Amino acid sequence: MSLDTKKMMLLGDQAIALGAINAGLSGVYAYPGTPSTEITEFIQTNKLANERGIHSRWCTNEKTAMEAALGMSYAGKRALVCMKHVGMNVAADPFVNSAITGVNGGVVVLVADDPSMHSSQNEQDTRNYGRFALVPMLEPSSQQEAYDMMAYAFDYSEKMSAPVLMRVVTRMAHSRAVVEVGAVAEQNSISMPKNPVDWVLLPVNARRRYAQVVAQQEEYSLASEESKYNRLIINKKGAKGIVACGIAYNYVMENVAEAEEMNILKISQYPIPTALLKELADNSSEILIAEDGQPFVEELVRGVLPNEKLIVKGRLTGELPRTGELTPDNVRVAMGLPAHETFDKSEAVVARPPALCQGCGHRDVYATLKRVIAEYPQGKVFSDIGCYTLGALPPFKAIDSCVDMGASITMAKGAADAGLFPAVAVIGDSTFTHSGMTGLLDAVNAKSPITVIISDNLTTAMTGGQDSAGTNRLQAICQGIGVEPEHIRCVVPIPKNHDEIVNIIREEIEYKGVSVIIPCRECIQTLNRRLKKQKAEKR
Repeated sequence: MSLDTKKMMLLGDQAIALGAINAGLSGVYAYPGTPSTEITEFIQTNKLANERGIHSRWCTNEKTAMEAALGMSYAGKRALVCMKHVGMNVAADPFVNSAITGVNGGVVVLVADDPSMHSSQNEQDTRNYGRFALVPMLEPSSQQEAYDMMAYAFDYSEKMSAPVLMRVVTRMAHSRAVVEVGAVAEQNSISMPKNPVDWVLLPVNARRRYAQVVAQQEEYSLASEESKYNRLIINKKGAKGIVACGIAYNYVMENVAEAEEMNILKISQYPIPTALLKELADNSSEILIAEDGQPFVEELVRGVLPNEKLIVKGRLTGELPRTGELTPDNVRVAMGLPAHETFDKSEAVVARPPALCQGCGHRDVYATLKRVIAEYPQGKVFSDIGCYTLGALPPFKAIDSCVDMGASITMAKGAADAGLFPAVAVIGDSTFTHSGMTGLLDAVNAKSPITVIISDNLTTAMTGGQDSAGTNRLQAICQGIGVEPEHIRCVVPIPKNHDEIVNIIREEIEYKGVSVIIPCRECIQTLNRRLKKQKAEKR
């Protein structure tokens, strides 16, 4: 280890964050979402980041984050965009178009996928977005690679004038390892794009730029073939072969001592290195594809290797599970090794589902809402994504939908359009500013007979208590959108106000237009942390 390096124990997310800082980052743009949240939080509290004035304020949603990062890139500086996989759906418009505009300062888009849906609605694989947008992709197999890749990604982004997509999964984001940390690069100076017209996506410019992007694919493929992050090991002609992508490479290596003759291709940079893949196929009797997420590479391999005699195995053929995370154990079995002996599930350990915290204001909201809705046999409550989604579970069982960020208001509107009465939407303060405001505008313009409850706990609580964009502004926002002031009702959700809130909900449900009720009470977790901090400061 040289004098300018040191070793640190870091989460994958922290390794990414520190790698970005040390690569000359000027701004991180993100909306909190597990398992990506800790990246931005690390940058917000990092000493060097604060000394350098690295921008790290939370954005309203992933789309605004991606667009702000493009603005920083336009000015010549390096920007990191962070989100979880479903956040990419929100950011897709500017992300896909960023491949056409190209970049000036380097842009790295970090997306954390969540196989097994530990805290998510689906298992989508972000690599599909990278292929769709025709941008280069990286997928670290270790915390060390996650750190090292940041400098490489920013350099490559600027070399190719293209955004670089980096994909991690939950186990990489939230596991720790020792990372060797190197030197710190200077931040870029402000500089304007060499071809400013590229950023104006009129059809005449977009057609020219799209042709250039397509032409770059050959260079991306060559870079993957030569990448230090892609490695081919041929141990024996005619042995079994395995393609290990990202974190799956760790699971293979945990078992490889018992399968020394296997040929291994590690893939951590995309497009897939087809020449290396063909060399693996030429030397192997069959190929197993180990990848966390969807069978992305497995499907591509079947196209790249149209050899009917070559056996390709993986998630599609059942050797590995089609859903959920990979594990060292299921990869082991897929490699043809005997399963490890395991313990039977203990009857003494009982599953404990998540629940709203004791003292949470959402509890009082649901207690009042459920009482009123019971008076309407056809009444439905359309909810959204946040802590309050736990209202679907006992003892409340108070909501009827949860689809995506902001869907509660527009689903309530659509149900009202269909003649359903009453249609009530429940949404949190952070989710409302993320994606709910436009739906409320639709409802106002249509004079929809819906009641919207914005359960305001003054924070983005589900992901740990980050700042909420609409704090102390919700009433003004709703009035600005066009909700009639007399039908914007602010209440304090505590037990002694139960009857009052019940009456307010009844009144607003009966109003034949858009009404908004804002129950406001600080999250019990952030309140406890704030009081503890105040107590410590007084000592």
